Amino acid sequence: MSANGGTKAIVAALLANIGIAVTKFAAFLLTGSSSMLAESVHSVADSGNQGLLLLGGKRAKRAATPEHPFGYGRERYIYAFIVSIVLFSIGGLFALYEAYHKWADPHGITKWHAVPVIVLVTAIILESFSFRTAIKESNHVRGNQSWVRFIRRAKAPELPVVLLEDFGALVGLVFALFGVTMTLITGNGEWDAAGTAMIGILLVVIAVVLAIETKSLLLGEGAEASDLAAIERAVTDGPEVERIIHMKTLYLGPEELMVAAKIAVPEWESAHDLARGINAVEARIRAAVPTARVIYLEPDVYSAAAAEAGTGAAADTAVPQPQDVSGEAAGRPGG
Repeated sequence: MSANGGTKAIVAALLANIGIAVTKFAAFLLTGSSSMLAESVHSVADSGNQGLLLLGGKRAKRAATPEHPFGYGRERYIYAFIVSIVLFSIGGLFALYEAYHKWADPHGITKWHAVPVIVLVTAIILESFSFRTAIKESNHVRGNQSWVRFIRRAKAPELPVVLLEDFGALVGLVFALFGVTMTLITGNGEWDAAGTAMIGILLVVIAVVLAIETKSLLLGEGAEASDLAAIERAVTDGPEVERIIHMKTLYLGPEELMVAAKIAVPEWESAHDLARGINAVEARIRAAVPTARVIYLEPDVYSAAAAEAGTGAAADTAVPQPQDVSGEAAGRPGG
């Protein structure tokens, strides 16, 4: 659901930004307003970013290969990180440069006075519809999380990216409207420069937030605490497993979780019975957490004595090493 909802939100934002970019550029050419130019470039950057997200979603669907045995799911994270770079450089830094340039030559708006106001108000209305779509689609997967937690913890990057972009676009339009309106009232172009600078700072902040959150996904995140607890219950909720010795999880992509665990099992009469028991555990895990699609379970025999011995191989395997008559572990030199 998150993938389809993300695509719908991206397309809505893309269509809105293309139309808005054209009207903003026209307004800039007519008025020479730096706020309109910054917003025009902002809309062009957003349009390119939505194209990148759509491309990343398409490329992530490629089948696994021997060179990439776990598939290409993380490619969506890579394109989301590129989006943050584009937003930072083309959007934020360009707006700050244009603000500096306009501050050095603060000419007012001498013609077509109503055009930038009409364009900005229209853009605010269009961006509001795009933002509403992103909110609606996000609510399908957000659950009872706060918006901050949803943006920070979502494994699918598209919805958080579109949410932040649309929010930034709306606030940036308000800043641009403020700068243009004050310039029209006072005739002082420094207000226009100030509005442009506020747009640049806003875009830089949003880009940094996106980069930080996407970097975490690229490094690899494990399952949420609720999913982790559900997996642990699924593993131990049956006679096949006595306990979990240790377990690790990792998202291979937004909708694909890998689970690797060493489990303590009772003695089985045959390897066939052991395999059947492990298959039953895997089925319970997938039923509890549907995104757990790649599961590796290593059966072992648990030993409390080895676990109490400390960290390292003995605790990890939970099987004590054989001792020789001198009390040293077998296979290790004494002294």
